[in-house]
Amino acid sequence: MGPDTTGGAVVTRRANGLVTTGCLTVLMALIVVLGIVVSWLWYRAWHDGNVNREREEKAFAAIGKQARATAHDTARALGTSGTTDADALTEVVWRHTEAPVIAYDASRREFTATDARTAQYDNRLLLPGGGPVEVTRCFVFTYTYRPGQAWTSRISERDDDVCRPGTEIGHMVRLALQRISNMYAEDLTRAGVQNALDPTGRRSFDVKSVVREGDTTTVSAVVSSSGPAVDQCYRFTRPAPGGEGRGPATAVPTSSCCPCGPDAR
Repeated sequence: MGPDTTGGAVVTRRANGLVTTGCLTVLMALIVVLGIVVSWLWYRAWHDGNVNREREEKAFAAIGKQARATAHDTARALGTSGTTDADALTEVVWRHTEAPVIAYDASRREFTATDARTAQYDNRLLLPGGGPVEVTRCFVFTYTYRPGQAWTSRISERDDDVCRPGTEIGHMVRLALQRISNMYAEDLTRAGVQNALDPTGRRSFDVKSVVREGDTTTVSAVVSSSGPAVDQCYRFTRPAPGGEGRGPATAVPTSSCCPCGPDAR
């Protein structure tokens, strides 16, 4: 009589059944866990997307609110300035808008200031790559005076391309301020300033005059963008320096660049 294998076969089948059941249980558990993870990731992506859109909309709205307030405050300041001088009024517009490009139409008695306004919001992301995001809106501010009436203001939003030359001019003005501030007093001549601002001859700066009156040196220059041709006159002023002959300079846009003055050099 051969050995009885029935018991061994039953044990094997039971063992295989237990293994199969265990594998199915583990597989089902993994599927459930994976489903929970995928659902959580989908929810986080959906939730974060909604939060980011809401924050972006608030940032855009904040820029618009700030621009409207700026327009109102500038028109009021123009009305109370007590001057009709174009350069003085240009400075009023600049001090309130900080627009790098301000044009004046004498025939219409109208100022146009072009400026890009920015705001930031915190972009939420589950994966690396989140953080501060900057949004930009391009505005053109128009201020008009009619005899017997108050100054009026209008705001129009434009494509970013309209503000890009002004943004470039703003960067170049800051560069010019740094270079003029670091110049020695004896180098503050028209040729000296021209060489300091535009050493490669790219014609980004065209120095019209350098005038020294008492303890103050005034530089009048045209600042030009590299892309679409946009020019803006600026007046750079540097007080009498001390120490090594250097001193901090300031800059304001002007309605015109006048190469004049008895001490122009």
